[in-house]
Amino acid sequence: MRFVEGCDFEEFSRHLTKIGQYTAKGALEWLKGLMDSKHLNLIVFRENNEIIGHAIWHETNTQEHRKGEPREKEDREALKKLLGEKKDFVELHEIWLIEEYRGRGYGKVFFAFFEGLMKNRGYYDVVFYADHPAALAIFRKRGYEEGGYLKGPREYVFYLSLRKKK
Repeated sequence: MRFVEGCDFEEFSRHLTKIGQYTAKGALEWLKGLMDSKHLNLIVFRENNEIIGHAIWHETNTQEHRKGEPREKEDREALKKLLGEKKDFVELHEIWLIEEYRGRGYGKVFFAFFEGLMKNRGYYDVVFYADHPAALAIFRKRGYEEGGYLKGPREYVFYLSLRKKK
C-alpha cells in the first residue's frame, strides 16, 4: 500500500460512488470545486494501483473555522479549549478505508505518514471530528487530546500537537 497526494477526479469520483459517499445531487461537483480551488487536499491510498481509501484535509484557523455555520459557537468553544485563542491548524476532514482492507494496520501507517507530512510542511496542530467507534479508538490510541462531545454535529473533536514535547 502507498499514499499518493491527489489523483484524477474522475477516478476519485468512481471510488466515492463505489463506497457510497457524496451521493447527494451536486455533492461531487461541490467537492471537485473545493479541490480545484485547493481549499481541500486529497491523499489516496493505493494498492495494486487501485484506490482503497482516501483522506481529505485542509488548512484553517480558530477564527475562520466553521464561520457562519450553525455549529460555529460550539466549535469555537471546543477549539479554544484545545488550541487557545487564535491559531492555524490542519483539519483532517475525512478518512476512509474500504472495509475489506480494515484491520491490517493501514490506519496506523497512514497516521504516521500524515502527521509526518504535516510536520514537514510546517503544520503543527491537527484537528479531527469523529463519531465512528473505530475512528474514536484510533485517535485515542494515537494520543490525540479529546476536546469533548459536540452536541450540534453529534461528534467528538480531537487534537494533536506535532511539536516536540519538552
